[in-house]
Amino acid sequence: MFAQELVMKQRAEILHALCSSGSAEHLERVLDILLAQGDLTWEDYQNIQVPGRALYASARQLLDLIYIKGVGTCGLFLAALKQVLPEGQGSGLSFSGCCSKIKEKEESRCTSTQTLLTRRPSLVNKLQGCIDGTLEALVVSGHFTSGDCDEVQLPIHTPSQQARCLLNHVRSKGEAAARVVLTYVQQKQESPVNQETVTPPKELLKYQKKLSSSLSAQSCFLSTYGGTSNMPLDDIYTEGQLELAHDCPDINGPLVLEDIVSTVGTVNKDADTVLVSGQAGSGKSTLLQRLHLLWARRAVLQDFLLLFSFSCRRLNSEQRELSVQELLFQHSCWPDREQEEIFQFILDHPHLILFTFDGLDELKQSFSDEHRLCCPTQRAPVHVLLFNLIQGSLMKGVRKVVTSRPEAVGPLLKKHLCKEVLLKGFSPTGIDCFVRKHHTDPTVAAKILGSLQANTALLGLCHSPVLCWIVSQCHMELLGCGEGSPQTITDVYLMILQHFSQHQRPLQRNGAQIWLQEHIETVLHLGQLAFQGIGTTCYLFSRADLEACGVSENDISMGFLIQSKDMSSTHSNHYEFLHVTMQCFFAAFYVILTSNIDRSTIPKLFETQDMKGTDQSSTCFGVCLTSTNLQVKTVDWGATAAETPNLQLTATFVSGLLSQRHRSLLLHCCPSLLIERKVRQVVKCLSKGMQKHFKSIPQPVEGEKKSMHAMPGFVWLIKCIYEMQESRIAKDAMSKLEVDHLKLTYCNIGPVECTALSYVLQHLRNPIGLQLDNNFVGDVGVEQLLPCLHICNSIYLRNNNITDEGISKLIAKGIQCENFQKVALFNNKLTDACTQHFAHLLKTKQDFLSIRLGNNHITAEGAKQLAEGLKFNHSLQYLGLWGNKIGDEGARALASALENSQTLVWLSLVGNGVGSTGACALANIIKNSTSLEGLWLTENCITRAGVEHLIQALQHNTHMKSVWLRNNDLSLEEVEEMTQRESRLIF
Repeated sequence: MFAQELVMKQRAEILHALCSSGSAEHLERVLDILLAQGDLTWEDYQNIQVPGRALYASARQLLDLIYIKGVGTCGLFLAALKQVLPEGQGSGLSFSGCCSKIKEKEESRCTSTQTLLTRRPSLVNKLQGCIDGTLEALVVSGHFTSGDCDEVQLPIHTPSQQARCLLNHVRSKGEAAARVVLTYVQQKQESPVNQETVTPPKELLKYQKKLSSSLSAQSCFLSTYGGTSNMPLDDIYTEGQLELAHDCPDINGPLVLEDIVSTVGTVNKDADTVLVSGQAGSGKSTLLQRLHLLWARRAVLQDFLLLFSFSCRRLNSEQRELSVQELLFQHSCWPDREQEEIFQFILDHPHLILFTFDGLDELKQSFSDEHRLCCPTQRAPVHVLLFNLIQGSLMKGVRKVVTSRPEAVGPLLKKHLCKEVLLKGFSPTGIDCFVRKHHTDPTVAAKILGSLQANTALLGLCHSPVLCWIVSQCHMELLGCGEGSPQTITDVYLMILQHFSQHQRPLQRNGAQIWLQEHIETVLHLGQLAFQGIGTTCYLFSRADLEACGVSENDISMGFLIQSKDMSSTHSNHYEFLHVTMQCFFAAFYVILTSNIDRSTIPKLFETQDMKGTDQSSTCFGVCLTSTNLQVKTVDWGATAAETPNLQLTATFVSGLLSQRHRSLLLHCCPSLLIERKVRQVVKCLSKGMQKHFKSIPQPVEGEKKSMHAMPGFVWLIKCIYEMQESRIAKDAMSKLEVDHLKLTYCNIGPVECTALSYVLQHLRNPIGLQLDNNFVGDVGVEQLLPCLHICNSIYLRNNNITDEGISKLIAKGIQCENFQKVALFNNKLTDACTQHFAHLLKTKQDFLSIRLGNNHITAEGAKQLAEGLKFNHSLQYLGLWGNKIGDEGARALASALENSQTLVWLSLVGNGVGSTGACALANIIKNSTSLEGLWLTENCITRAGVEHLIQALQHNTHMKSVWLRNNDLSLEEVEEMTQRESRLIF
């Protein structure tokens, strides 16, 4: 029988064989073979494989088509069908007359695109194991965009469908793209399995040596703080606190430097970019400097052959359009020869390359993914190159580390990150270590640390490395100021200004209050330069910029302006402030001391970004300067969200400088009427800003408490009020806040913010619940909150890096506070040592209602200690110990203490290793309690015997609502049976 007749006669059976599994794989493999043999054209294939068409419809169209094409095509189809069907599935079909084996079509001078067709079946098989690598090669070569990659890697595609989709896309891209795929597959076949050894060319190794030497020279001294070039980084570098921005159960202990670029904590495996975020002064630049130095010494990150470092501050001044090659070689390190060979190696081996970009928040443009580039040789504005590198459209596979302040990073950028690492400044141990490294004389170091311990507000400030450096640098002033030691950020920066001023030129006249008057010209010159820079997103200044603001060599010699350090010669004559926070400080001085600014400057500074309307986005900062001979640049003040942190910090310094405690200092430098007018402006702005937040508070749902979920801008206004150090302003602000619950979660609140919050919130008229979950309060922050604890009826400090030391101080104060009734400390660093303090609290405060200590490190010993307090308490309603390790022994101790409680409503011992012995003891609470409504015992190891005791206890308790027992040691049959017996058991 002819093959054509066989196809017609067996049509129903063939359709069933191709489609009955519900998978298109059999049909697609047959199509691959027919395409490869040339019996189907590309147009035929597209007509059959119409997106969205039902599988049976596509199969019917194929059968119609091959029947029309004749005997030869039908014979090939049957052979292909026989080849692709699993053994036994085609047993009912007749394949008589078809060829037994299909040979791959011989290639005679085929183009690469034709080869993709003739070798399609084998290419589909080979590509399934290396889709990522092939896509990477196509992106690097500039033939694929990230959009193309997304289409290929759709989650609904099987690996073979991804391979076919890739081949289809490549065909549409042309000959060069097809060549890339064929070359990659060939190289993959020829290379030994799992062998990653790469032999770099000689010129690349020479370039690596030059790059390492340049990075080492640039990184070996602490450059972030300007006038400390005599301080080797090795001698002063102190580790900051590094944490992942998301929970990762595989991480035990703190992150180290190498973890930043490792796969630890990766949440998006398809992305290449790591974000290191931290507040201004948290040590981001110094961290990268350390990373660069250790790489240059081959001490860490030896998997990366080349490391290219970039400063976004310096990239701001690049006006030309550049290609990736020009960016690498002109802004990092120029190869002496064979530039093309070296760049080609970079393109061919992206996984061996590391890029770092410091200060994304200082870039003039906000991140955007609208302008896509995929060709590394195509020129574009530098910010477009940077954005495409970050999102992986350019140089896919190269690891990129970007630093930024968190306010400048929005969700659009975050979706392109493989992970985010938070840099949270110094721990208390880090402060101690830094001060001792900074002062080789142990007596001096001990005095400074003693002074910090005596001034907890200043200790809180020192969690910021830049402030810790200032305090350490100004140790003579610090130790000599007695009770007038710094309390605010402004105090600290005034101290460093006085320190630098008097080291440049000792005070000529008597009187501690006139030192600023002696240097007022320098302060004004630097202030004008700083002010214009903040307004134009400029952090690098040319000689012409300095001259326009009257900055002289004498002004430079004070030490606040330093010559920009860079590998390239482009910025050799440029200057920058020794830290961006210092630029904000001088800008604030200029706003206060000069009369050459418009009256609207201060109100515009205090506009809170998260409360602005879109109609204000074109507000112009530059026009705040009144008409002078200066070359003033006007810019779109609201053009970039990245600038908001610097504007807010400038406003914070304006508040601090205008405080009552510093007013006498200013009155020696400008008219009192000017100062008084600006004080009134600031007070009005703060009041107006707080009102905007209060007006946004929604009305409570009936039966619920009135709650305010504060925005970061609210915290900033609180800090400004604190800087003014006037209780009447704080009292006035809080008199209008009428809520029962204040929620400040995920607001980057550390010890500094806690000091400000405590100062302001203590003036509230009525008690509130204060929720500070998911910040980095720490033990020092807890201590800063104590002054406002009397106004808190509850405090929530989940996930805040708090230890037993912080808890001891919290409870010692809490016992004295009449309103204090609830505490939540989930996911901190608490051990059994904290439970003795809670036991004391329970014995002492007979009106305490709730203790939640989930996911800490409390064992049976801690539970026993807690039980001692519970025995004497007659008020506690909620006790949460989820995710600890109290076991049966701890459960028995708690049960014994609580079995006669007539107040306990809810008890959670989820995930505590409690077995049937513990469950038996807990059954006594159920049996005796008249108040308990919910008992949570999920994720323990309770067996049937334990549940039987719980069921018996429930028979004596009719008001108990539920006992949660999911994920215990019970079979499905036992669960079903017990659910029928007692409906209040939740499995």
